[in-house]
Amino acid sequence: MLLASLIEKLDCTTLQGDLHLDITDIAFDSREVTTGSLFVAVTGFTQDGHHYIQKAIELGAAAVLVEKDVAAAGSVTVLKTADTRKALALLSSRFYGHPSEKLNLIGITGTNGKTSTTYFIKSILEQTGHTTGVIGTIGAMAGNQSLKTKSTTPTTPESLHLQHMFADMVELGVQDCVMEVSSHALSLHRATASRFKIGVFTNLTPDHLELHRTMEEYFEAKSMLFDLTTDYNIINLDDEFGRKLARKVAGYDTQLVTYGVTDEATIYAADIRYGPDSTTYVAHTPAGRVDIRVNLPGLIYVYNSLAAVACAYCSGIDLEQAAAGIRAVESIKGRLEVVYQDEDRKIIVDFAHTEDSLEKALSTLRPFTKGRLILVFGVYAAPGQLGSGKRESMGKIAAEHADFCVVTTDNPKDQDPDAIIAEVSAAVKAAGGPYTGIVDRKEAIRYAIEMSGKDDVILIAGKGHETTQIIGKTEIPFNEGEIVREIMTEHTNSTSKKV
Repeated sequence: MLLASLIEKLDCTTLQGDLHLDITDIAFDSREVTTGSLFVAVTGFTQDGHHYIQKAIELGAAAVLVEKDVAAAGSVTVLKTADTRKALALLSSRFYGHPSEKLNLIGITGTNGKTSTTYFIKSILEQTGHTTGVIGTIGAMAGNQSLKTKSTTPTTPESLHLQHMFADMVELGVQDCVMEVSSHALSLHRATASRFKIGVFTNLTPDHLELHRTMEEYFEAKSMLFDLTTDYNIINLDDEFGRKLARKVAGYDTQLVTYGVTDEATIYAADIRYGPDSTTYVAHTPAGRVDIRVNLPGLIYVYNSLAAVACAYCSGIDLEQAAAGIRAVESIKGRLEVVYQDEDRKIIVDFAHTEDSLEKALSTLRPFTKGRLILVFGVYAAPGQLGSGKRESMGKIAAEHADFCVVTTDNPKDQDPDAIIAEVSAAVKAAGGPYTGIVDRKEAIRYAIEMSGKDDVILIAGKGHETTQIIGKTEIPFNEGEIVREIMTEHTNSTSKKV
């Protein structure tokens, strides 16, 4: 694309060079620059793209976009704008032909429940015969095909990669795309140039305060999604921040639809019945009522599937198709996933990594646990005092809802694992909970298994679907399902030998 055409609607100034250049690609990582690229210098948390401008030029960048005053050697074109992150999103969308406008794009935000809500909606859309794309924590798919991406962000890709993925979906015949939208993505303009037809809000509980600092800032970041929607805003009315958001967007042109477990909401669940492996309820909507079966236990999956029913209603999908779509989801990777079960014990992994999600997971399992509820968990939070509140709260919740806690590491990264475990353990002890602390997460899982007895349930919380653990700057393989099965094989063999 001609550079002059690419930047046509961008507020920027030309510091040097020619705008009549053919731009062959866009990059914000200098290592991905190829001949003819536009290099966008983005200021990050640990790296500043402005420091890599000369490297980008050496690799063949034809033009550079900056937000700081820089000196660039040679004949390369240099442009300046106020915010290169925002500009990256706008330019990426234009470069790939505004692909999100060719999709029925549905964005889901909130602290907990984004992934399962995404998969419920995907399954419903597939009941209508549509080829559906997904972008989120577990990965990116176009129908049943995995999409390759250079993105290293865990939930919502950087804007350049995101727009590329949208373009790939369009090319592959995808009609609907269901996407998790993180608060980081919204704050950092990753989703800025995406055209969402529907936005969904699940809930808001303390998380990511290392970035947002306060719950109010966190709320404002999440609410940015609902300024980007064109057709419907779907909001959980039972959540404190959901009610606040509903009031905020009530005057928007986008239609507001609420959901919850009381008839105050537009769409609500009644006659809820819980089982050890599933939940049933009746969904009431303006288009009628329908019986829903969710193949996951607990109230959280009532809410998440109800959000999907609301999305189906807003999309004009038959309620029976919505029910069939939810029923077709047999399990979700890392969400109350039973990775081992025999006549003595059940072992479950779950992504619960916040106070609210941990409490909900434990509360869901408690009524169906005949023996002890044993918890293996770690806490990842901001370093120092900023993360102390989360570590203390999760320790307290663990003590109150589990019969025994094995406190271990999650993704300690550059933090001191012993210090984290000591702080969490102190909170468990203060709340009167029995516990032990084991730094090695695999050994912590082994300890829980070896101490367990008949009718016990072991919940391994925090990592869920993840298959690696980050210690320092090293990412090591860590698949908890495989680890559990390996330990159980060793345990069974050892027991057989003793007999």
